[in-house]
Amino acid sequence: MNTLLARHPRRALVLALSVLAMGSALAGQAKTPKSAAAATASVDIANPLVGTAPLDDQKLLGNAPPPGEPTYTGMTTPGASLPQSATEAAPVNINADLGFATGVPVAYDYRRPTMLGFSGGGSTYGARGAPIVMAVVGDWTVPPDYAMSAYDKASEKASPGYYAVDLATFHTRAELTATQWTSLMRFTFPESHRSNIVINLRRNGGDVEVVDDHTVRGVATAGRRDHDADGPYFVAEFSRPFTSFGTFHSEVTEKGEGLGREDVQADRRKVSGDYAGAYLHFDTKAGDKVVVRIAHGHSAEEADQRLKAQDSDADFDRVHAKARAKWAELFDRVQVSGGTPKQRMLFYSTLYHSFASPRMIARKGEHYTDSQGNDKVADYDHYGPVPFWDTGRNQIALLMLMQPAVVQDIMRSELDRARERGYMNTSFHGDHAVFLYDGAWQRGIDFDYNAAYEYLRKNATDPKGPRGYLAEYDKQGWISDEIPDNNPSPPHAGGKAGVATTLEYAWDDHALADFARRLGKTDDAAMFEKRAANYRNVFDPSVGFMRGRTADGKWISPFDPGEPYYNFMMKEGSGWSTLWLVPHDVQGLMDLLGGRDKFNAKLDAFFSTPYTAKGICRDCTGLIGQYVQGNQPDQQAAYLYAWSGQPWKTQALTRQILAQMYGSDATGYGFPGMDDQGSTSSWYVLSAMGFYPVDPSTPDYIIGSPIFDDVRLRLGNGKVFEIVAKNNSEKNKYIQSATLNGKPWTKPWFSHADIVNGATLVLTMGPEPSKTWGAAPQDAPPSMTHAAL
Repeated sequence: MNTLLARHPRRALVLALSVLAMGSALAGQAKTPKSAAAATASVDIANPLVGTAPLDDQKLLGNAPPPGEPTYTGMTTPGASLPQSATEAAPVNINADLGFATGVPVAYDYRRPTMLGFSGGGSTYGARGAPIVMAVVGDWTVPPDYAMSAYDKASEKASPGYYAVDLATFHTRAELTATQWTSLMRFTFPESHRSNIVINLRRNGGDVEVVDDHTVRGVATAGRRDHDADGPYFVAEFSRPFTSFGTFHSEVTEKGEGLGREDVQADRRKVSGDYAGAYLHFDTKAGDKVVVRIAHGHSAEEADQRLKAQDSDADFDRVHAKARAKWAELFDRVQVSGGTPKQRMLFYSTLYHSFASPRMIARKGEHYTDSQGNDKVADYDHYGPVPFWDTGRNQIALLMLMQPAVVQDIMRSELDRARERGYMNTSFHGDHAVFLYDGAWQRGIDFDYNAAYEYLRKNATDPKGPRGYLAEYDKQGWISDEIPDNNPSPPHAGGKAGVATTLEYAWDDHALADFARRLGKTDDAAMFEKRAANYRNVFDPSVGFMRGRTADGKWISPFDPGEPYYNFMMKEGSGWSTLWLVPHDVQGLMDLLGGRDKFNAKLDAFFSTPYTAKGICRDCTGLIGQYVQGNQPDQQAAYLYAWSGQPWKTQALTRQILAQMYGSDATGYGFPGMDDQGSTSSWYVLSAMGFYPVDPSTPDYIIGSPIFDDVRLRLGNGKVFEIVAKNNSEKNKYIQSATLNGKPWTKPWFSHADIVNGATLVLTMGPEPSKTWGAAPQDAPPSMTHAAL
């Protein structure tokens, strides 16, 4: 919340926010008219529907999807939330309780023509959110046979902090907005004596109670994720009393009875069971509105507290204005000019999605439930776990640029969880929490790094900890793989992902070596630096790829680098894509491949070899040759030419990826693969500005090719980093020369120290590659292995 506005009386606050929401002429007369105008424009053009549709050009999709499944979308949500929101009000058009065809249970897909309801909170991807709320005029049915409505795509509108759609079947308009802890849903009904709002838990059910004529509360069973930031308890408050009510549940365990035994009773206040819920009846005139306000908690008391929290306003329009103002304040930190309207829309839309995680758990002074189930009062802003395998590669670096104070609180949150659990949090694969801490330290963010190191080191050295196969990795320097039995080949779905795990641990260990050096722990630094070279132990020079080994050390055969493997040798990638997973030692990888020329030839082949895999990789979409933009393992690959003296190829490739992989489908909302809580979005944001953190544990950024003529990024310390691209256009994508703060700049990279106090990077662009700018060996970015000059 804006602290200056908070000091004014309530009426003044409402007026100020209303002025901002309307984009009135008064905003143009503010003290910083350029900033105000840019913020208003950016928040207006951001569209959260971006990422809810798939790419539709088969050349970009390889052989995905398999028969009977949909093409993966970005799996973003168009719902209403705040930055790093604790909750979200979101549309639900996928009945994930009955099944979902994608890798994670998402709630919304742009292609789905019917709406089954709206969620006021829940898990990260939303499809486990409960309760589901739906406005139904006329007959309604007990879930899982939801009374769904066709909805008018032309009426669907999403903007930061707001979503709206017309439910055509019921002639009702639904609007959503949110505060930090509450979700608001406003339904505008037609004239009817049969207007209803149906509210229910998901398949695993729980308890629901109608408390009075305007309140429903409940708790989901343990089947719901108890560790969600918002908690399994909910309270729903209605803006007007309902005239009648009842409760229901559907017993889905019964066999041979269709969907199961349904139990519906009028006037009953309490119910338990699968899909437990309540129906609330209203007599409405045309245009009558009912607002449902929902808060969650880890107890009924916590849910009530959050519903009554300071910013948990019951006025829908006022909440919407506040949410919009919060996003406008954030977007004001990045101002871009030039480019096309579509590029600007995609930029701010992906910037919006970049703040999807981590989710807030409690603000300073608020109660929260720790990982052991204890009630505590936050002494700083607490955040949920970071998905390190995903956002740890890029989004964390974006947050360090824009919100270093938030990053500081995220680090404190992760450290407190480590103290509670005994180990530092990991995410999915690898052990990448060290990227957050080492990267923050190298960017000057203040923290008790010695305390964090205790748990980072324990993760890396305790075989009982979260690093799988650590004893094997530590003893022999690589992790073997077992050839799975009864598994389709390709792709193998089982296995230890020995190659990818070895590479990711080596990357982690390099960051840990730097961490230890900074703390003066020279023995640890030497140990981890030695382990950081373990990636070499899974490189087979006879084929020129990283390759799996069996326990006896033999290379696994047969081996096809073009086949996607999910856990056998690789992790959600092929031998081609996994080859480049050595961000900490690009020079060392270059040496393994035979030097600059052979490295460049291999990279060229990577981006040009046709994708002819037999196995289907569902999230391997967004293809350029063997390159996969839709998944994390190789998303840094286009930037590796900076080390090999051909940065003009990075400039061309990043422009190609930005243009082809985002919004190039018929809807304009398409994404490659999954966004993974802001990861693929952050790739767009950073690359569109013209730089990318290939190794986020270092303070270095590799220069690409900005699509905008001017970017003004206000850093967390208030200083401005400006990137000016002279003569920039779709054709003029190649850097001819550069200056930093008025001095010639020949390096295809810069460090955080170069920009942290404010800087201006001027790039002169042209239509043909410059074979000299950034090409000298001495200008290459740092690497664990030093280049022989």
